[in-house]
Amino acid sequence: MPELPEVETVRSGLIRLVQHKTIAEVVVRWPKIIEYPAADIFCQDLTGQRIETIERRGKFLLFKLTDFDLISHLRMEGKYEFFPENVSVQPDKHTHVIFNFSDGSQLHYNDVRKFGRMVLVKKDQGLLYKGIQQLGPEPIEEEFSLSNFEEKLQHSSSFIKPLLLNQKVVAGLGNIYTDEVLWLAKIHPQQPAQTLNKKESKRLYQAIIDVLAKAVRAGGTTVRTYKNALGKAGNFQIELKVYGKTNEPCPRCQTPIEKIKVAQRGTHLCPHCQKLRRRQS
Repeated sequence: MPELPEVETVRSGLIRLVQHKTIAEVVVRWPKIIEYPAADIFCQDLTGQRIETIERRGKFLLFKLTDFDLISHLRMEGKYEFFPENVSVQPDKHTHVIFNFSDGSQLHYNDVRKFGRMVLVKKDQGLLYKGIQQLGPEPIEEEFSLSNFEEKLQHSSSFIKPLLLNQKVVAGLGNIYTDEVLWLAKIHPQQPAQTLNKKESKRLYQAIIDVLAKAVRAGGTTVRTYKNALGKAGNFQIELKVYGKTNEPCPRCQTPIEKIKVAQRGTHLCPHCQKLRRRQS
C-alpha cells in the first residue's frame, strides 16, 4: 500500500502535470471506484472543472477544483498515469477512471485490485470527510506533539506496531515505515505501548519524523508496483534497514534480521537491537 511518502510524491508529481488543467470529460469504467456520488453524476459534475491545486492529508489526495473537492485514496495498488496531448493511448484492463482534459492530455487512474476509492464533495469540504476527520496529526514537528503522542502511548495496552499503524495516532505510517521507525528507535514491535518510558517515547517520536521526511525526499519506496505520477520508481528502498531484509545482517550489530507476524502483518526486526521487555523502566 502506498504510504505517506509515496502519496506525497504522487501529489507533487501531479501538481507538475495537471495543475490548472480543465476537465473536458470523465469516463468511469469501474463504478465501484466512485464512493459518492453515483458515477454518472460524478462525471457530470466534474465536466468543466479546473484543477486549482492538489493537497494531501495522511494517505488521501485532495484535488481542489473550481467548485468541488475530489478525494482520492489509492489503497493497495492505485496509481495515476499521465499522458500528454500528443500521445495516443489505449487504456488497459486495469484503467478504471479516465480524466480527459481540454488540451487533449489525459490522466488515468489505474488499480489492479480495484480497492481505491474516489469521493466528490462540495468545495472546501474535503477535510470534513469522515475518513480524513479521523486522522491523527501529520508527522511533522509543527503538527505532531510529543506530549500528545506520549499520552496516547500511556493510555494504550496495544503492541506498539499496530498502534502506529492506527491512522488516528499519527497519519501516514504503513507496514514498511513502521518497521523502519521501530528499528531506528530500537523498540520491539510487540512492546506494549504503555510500557515505553520517556526516553523511548521521545526516540520513537523523532524516528517517525526523521524516517518519513527522508522517505519523502527520496520519492518513496518501490516495492512491487509503486511508481509516482511521473512513472518513476521511488528511491528509498535502497535506504531500508530491516523491511524485506530477512536473514540479512542488521546494519547496526550484524545480527540476522528476523521476520515475524504482529497483528497479522509481516514484521521485520533485529532481535538484538530491538529487545522485548514487559515492565516499565
